[in-house]
Amino acid sequence: MRVQGRIIRQISLDFMHFSSTPNGAEAELPMPRTFVDLSIYLENDVPADPPPFGPRIDYVNHAQSVEQITSFFPGLQESDLPDGEGWAIEWIRLCTHAGTHLDAPYHYHSTMNKALGGQEPAITIDEVPLEWCFQPGVKLDFRHYEDGYVVTAADVEAELARIGHRLAPLEIVLVNTSAGTRYGQADYVASGCGMGYEATMYLLERGVRLTGTDAWSWDAPFVYTAKKYAATHDASLIWEGHKAGRDIGYCHLEKLHNLECLPPDGFYVSCFPHKIRGASAGWTRAVAIFDAGLLPTGAVSAGPT
Repeated sequence: MRVQGRIIRQISLDFMHFSSTPNGAEAELPMPRTFVDLSIYLENDVPADPPPFGPRIDYVNHAQSVEQITSFFPGLQESDLPDGEGWAIEWIRLCTHAGTHLDAPYHYHSTMNKALGGQEPAITIDEVPLEWCFQPGVKLDFRHYEDGYVVTAADVEAELARIGHRLAPLEIVLVNTSAGTRYGQADYVASGCGMGYEATMYLLERGVRLTGTDAWSWDAPFVYTAKKYAATHDASLIWEGHKAGRDIGYCHLEKLHNLECLPPDGFYVSCFPHKIRGASAGWTRAVAIFDAGLLPTGAVSAGPT
């Protein structure tokens, strides 16, 4: 394995594998593989969440931890340690919905799959099928929609036609919004368009079970929905994309990053969540993987930009 280069959060690795030649000898063949980091940092003091929901990380450095390590070994002195240093650790206060994370159907409602004729208890993050979390990816570019716009099924259909892609069951659909470039700014939480009920159902009815967005929420920012609710008192407008999970259970990723680097398709997404018993979500280090060996025969990837 040889590291060829690193650009921001994009890493290219040149993997090698062996294949038998006609005379029985093994020939080394190149398998180019590129990873694109789709995750944001967990960090203090970055407005990636409303104030009550942000992470709090307390760092303990090598000097501060000396008393911790000496307590395990009676008689050990600081001067006995190499360079007088202990270990580095961190204490974290964290909501399961902080950072880049995967929401389970249980987050949206207590039940799911009503539209499939068998309403059942919604699955929690530890019950999400692992096969949902490693599948070919598709990117829908909705950066041109204004903040607060609610994407419709017709919008999804039009974008799929534009990129020339026909959805297949279990493909992971990522939505690139204008919020992606606002990460770290004060207006991030209120940025980007959201996926409405009918747009979400359009995907789920075609077998999609995992989606994602670079916005704070799969739905439109609350500040815009609140204005619509104040004018109409129509509660069905609140969290309508999430609530599609009542009818067909699905997961979605929130607070993705670098989606503008991805082509419309030709890549895999890996987004396995932390296994938190009975939880509504789990943190994930989501990545896009460009590897011809993972794609169906004849498929071509444009690679990241």
